[in-house]
Amino acid sequence: MIFAPTASGKTALLFNLFGQGSPYFFKGRAEVISADSMQVYRGQDIGTAKPSSSELAQLPHHLIDIMEPSGQFSVADFVAMADSCCADIYSRGKLPVIAGGTGFYIRSFLLGLPSTPESVPEVRDALKLELEERGIRAMYEELFSIDKISAAKINPNDAYRILRALEVYRISGKPRSYFELSMKLREGYDFFPVILERGRDDLYRRIDMRVDQMFDAGLEKEVAFLMDEKGCRSDFPGMQAIGYREFFSFHSGSGKTVRDMIKHDSRKYAKKQYVFMEGIPGAVKYSIPEGDEMPEMLISDISNFCSRVFS
Repeated sequence: MIFAPTASGKTALLFNLFGQGSPYFFKGRAEVISADSMQVYRGQDIGTAKPSSSELAQLPHHLIDIMEPSGQFSVADFVAMADSCCADIYSRGKLPVIAGGTGFYIRSFLLGLPSTPESVPEVRDALKLELEERGIRAMYEELFSIDKISAAKINPNDAYRILRALEVYRISGKPRSYFELSMKLREGYDFFPVILERGRDDLYRRIDMRVDQMFDAGLEKEVAFLMDEKGCRSDFPGMQAIGYREFFSFHSGSGKTVRDMIKHDSRKYAKKQYVFMEGIPGAVKYSIPEGDEMPEMLISDISNFCSRVFS
């Protein structure tokens, strides 16, 4: 399992280890399960930095392009589908590698889902009516007043998660953050959680470069196609992704370009990504130097783990 924020070098590491050009004995013996909450959406290729078709041909990825941008993909969906993918991949004699930057997904897969109350349709419907009457800002402010911890982890425009947190509170009388995850790894797996860390200045430089590459690759055209041809709106879950939502919130008089906003939001998000991985039992952190070369200790540790799995 490999976690790291955007632009930190996850993809390069995966292909160096498991791709067809890998120099290691486990070349071609792994398949990747994407732990990216936005790569699940079809048509959102450039803004989510999906692997290319040629890359996917040499290293299969799962949980990519499985939803329309209008669909909601929850952490519970991820855990259930990732479990199924792991069982299938392992049954074929290959190593399932979960990799991505959505720390909440990875943490939930490792530790299990919290025991929050199940949804109550009547409460959910009432909240949806309130959303229409009061607006998303008022609903977010209400959540912030009763559960600052959950509110701080939710995008103020993410209606689905805001309503879910409010629903939990109204059903149970307790904030969503009360229902914490276990700190014990789930049984049935031999986990090896890897966390990649880069220096802040290096990571920010790579993020800025990544955003520039996205625009060079045609991000603006991709967003225009999604909006004009696919009818995507700002309230679609897929359009909440950094790299897309900025096109809806851009104001020409702000002094910033959409590109500037995406860079700013990406850096800000990178700071938050590590929060969900704090305190994971058995997680090993590796500091990555500038460039794409990976530490020898990381390669050695993964080789040893693979040797044990394939022995």
